[in-house]
Amino acid sequence: MELRRIHPEEYAAAGDVCVAAYEPFLTGAEDDYRDRLHDVARRDAEAEVWVAVDDDRVLGNVTFCRPGTPWREIARDEEGEFRMLAVDPAAQGAGAGTALARLCEERARAEGATGMALSSLAAMTSAHRVYGRLGYTRDPSRDWSPLPGVDLIAFHKVF
Repeated sequence: MELRRIHPEEYAAAGDVCVAAYEPFLTGAEDDYRDRLHDVARRDAEAEVWVAVDDDRVLGNVTFCRPGTPWREIARDEEGEFRMLAVDPAAQGAGAGTALARLCEERARAEGATGMALSSLAAMTSAHRVYGRLGYTRDPSRDWSPLPGVDLIAFHKVF
C-alpha cells in the first residue's frame, strides 16, 4: 500500500470510495452531502487530499484540513484536523484508514501542531475504534451540529 497526494485522474475513484464508505450514514438519494463527498477535486484544491493506493486502486482517502482552509471545522490554532476519512468497504480492516489518519498526524506535526481534532457521526463506531487505537479521546465540549438533524461528536489527540 502506498500513501501519497491524490492525482487528478483519481478524483472520480476517490469520490466513489467516499460515497461508498459513507452510504450507510446518508439520509437517502437526495442527501446533499453525497455531492460534497464525491467532489474530491474541490477538496484537493481547497485543502489536501491524500490516498492509500494498491496497484493503482484507490483503497481510501482523507482530507487534511490545513489552517486557513474552509474545510477546518473544530481544530484550534495549535491543532491539525482531518475530515472525510473513507476506505472502500471491500478494503476495510486492512489498515488503510489507520495509515491515512497517521499520515495526517505526521502532516500536522510537520506544520508545528501539538494535537489533532476531528468530528464524526455517533453511528460511525468502526471509525471510533480506529481513533481509540490511535489515542484519540472524546471531547464532548466540541460536539456540534452543522445542520438540523446532523449531530457530530468530537475527538482529539495531544501529540
